[in-house]
Amino acid sequence: MNDQHDHGALGDAEYAEFMELAAEEGFDVEDVEGALEEASHGPLPVLAVVGRPNVGKSTLVNRIIGRREAVVQDKPGVTRDRVTYEAEWAGRRFKVVDTGGWEQDVLGLDASVAAQAEYAIEASDAVVFVVDSTVGATDTDEAVVKLLRRAGKPVVLCANKVDGQSGEADATALWSLGLGEPHPVSSLHGRGTGDMLDAVLEALPEAPAQTFGSTVGGPRRIALIGRPNVGKSSLLNKVAKEDRVVVNEMAGTTRDPVDELIELGGVVWKFIDTAGIRRRVHLQEGADYYASLRTAAAVEKAEVAVVLIDATESISVQDQRIVTMAVEAGRAMVLAFNKWDNLDEERRYYLEREIETELGQVAWAPRVNISARTGRHMERLVPAIETAIEGWETRIPTGRLNAFLGEIVAAHPHPVRGGKQPRILFGTQAGTMPPRFVLFASGFLEAGYRRFIERRLREEFGFEGTPIHISVRVREKRGRKK
Repeated sequence: MNDQHDHGALGDAEYAEFMELAAEEGFDVEDVEGALEEASHGPLPVLAVVGRPNVGKSTLVNRIIGRREAVVQDKPGVTRDRVTYEAEWAGRRFKVVDTGGWEQDVLGLDASVAAQAEYAIEASDAVVFVVDSTVGATDTDEAVVKLLRRAGKPVVLCANKVDGQSGEADATALWSLGLGEPHPVSSLHGRGTGDMLDAVLEALPEAPAQTFGSTVGGPRRIALIGRPNVGKSSLLNKVAKEDRVVVNEMAGTTRDPVDELIELGGVVWKFIDTAGIRRRVHLQEGADYYASLRTAAAVEKAEVAVVLIDATESISVQDQRIVTMAVEAGRAMVLAFNKWDNLDEERRYYLEREIETELGQVAWAPRVNISARTGRHMERLVPAIETAIEGWETRIPTGRLNAFLGEIVAAHPHPVRGGKQPRILFGTQAGTMPPRFVLFASGFLEAGYRRFIERRLREEFGFEGTPIHISVRVREKRGRKK
């Protein structure tokens, strides 16, 4: 075991003290260690599932994540909110990017499959390439293989729709793609998916290559996200025009055309502009889906999400969806309201009301009102980003946290339910980026109480600009069964 000293964010002394506390309260050591490990993980590695339409990508994704979440519908062009899901296999957790969400042939099949694959590969640490073994490798498949080669990411080849002995031979024919061993799978019946997932775990890094903030002097990564036409590109151009930093002098820097190194407030930042990923015209139906795939790719690569919202229009479902995406990815967040100079008093009044109702769940995110066109208040962006990063990286020592939890439990005990009153016994912050807490309790804590705890944590310790994860472990009953 090489992870003896890996107690997440807890130092050795703190860890020893904490385990003593857990034993006193009657918690199982393994259970406590499991809870800490789960909460202390950094960003999860990302697996992309790519392939032509109707090869069974979404069915496979459902198999991998173990639930029917990636809606499988026969109607092409179904826009779905989610493109990333969390999964676990053999005790390892990772994220899955599903590109099966939009499969309508608008541009000619090759172009749309290539576009999807491109965005997904961009965001991923490894790729599962799904081919229909009953059809064999098509020209479109060959085109995707070229893309995969260029990207240089590890690939697991999945030969889908192998339902029996005869199918095995079809699968073998796929060696010809030159991507190594084809894994015969029936995603419909689940046959062979276990072996394929074992291969996936070998291909996936333990944790993503990007260790946040630990690269010496590496610029912090910011994703500019928001719905189409909200002014992302003009914001980037405004920011970049004055202070674009050229880094080509460095040897061997191949720079992705969508990442801009920009100096702001005396600091160099890396802006990952989602608008910059090549726009493909005519994708009316799929535009939303592509936008969300692009956004997911950018957010996965970033540390801070700057969500751009058009202040002149009502806050839309799409805005909320984008905010949710950043929160679920666990990134620091800044809300930037663009076109602020176009607002009259009345719109301002209604906008404030909308922010309260529609974006209440992210009231913790710093807000800046800017104009990308005129450059107004742009200087406020940097302090807001810095605040968000600071919140995202904040860690509270276990002793201090427990003193705080003790005060809360004394002043605001959990409501009595079914004659019992669950208590928070102790807790620790097992990870940062974003802050992740594990609370150990004598009984189930309901959602309202968890939200209350989160609110109090924010009031006490700040955590501005970052989502907070709180997981609760309940002490198992020992001895006689009731």
